[in-house]
Amino acid sequence: MTRFAALLLAALVAAPVSAQEAVAAQAETEQEQSIIRDGTDATLEEFLWVARPVVVFADSPADPRFVQQMEAIRARQEALAERDVVVLTDTDPSARSELRRELRPRGFMLAIIGKDGTLIVRKPLPWDVREITRSIDKQPLRQQEIREESQSG
Repeated sequence: MTRFAALLLAALVAAPVSAQEAVAAQAETEQEQSIIRDGTDATLEEFLWVARPVVVFADSPADPRFVQQMEAIRARQEALAERDVVVLTDTDPSARSELRRELRPRGFMLAIIGKDGTLIVRKPLPWDVREITRSIDKQPLRQQEIREESQSG
């Protein structure tokens, strides 16, 4: 047994984790990973009444505005997940995706779409997750969800 494997085994034995905690941690990790998707093959219709698409466009994945926006989103994914957000990215203008044809970005663009398919916000610069969630929370459908959550909880 290698030294690393022995240390790993010792750490696992010393700090046992219940199967339930392990499954919960796995589910949380999967949820966080699943809110960001490649949007080049996505359509807004597939999220209608299911999720709130936040679409991030750029002409290149190296665009500093795209990098900044994605860092902000990754840092606070849980706040977006609570609001049923799916983040769709499209950094390939030559692919002429359905999202690009519908939303017509010019360079970097952030678009927030409601569950009902309406365009809530379109921004030419990165936005903080707090600003994104505030825009979502002002929407009538989100207000209804908040009321229902408070009544059931």
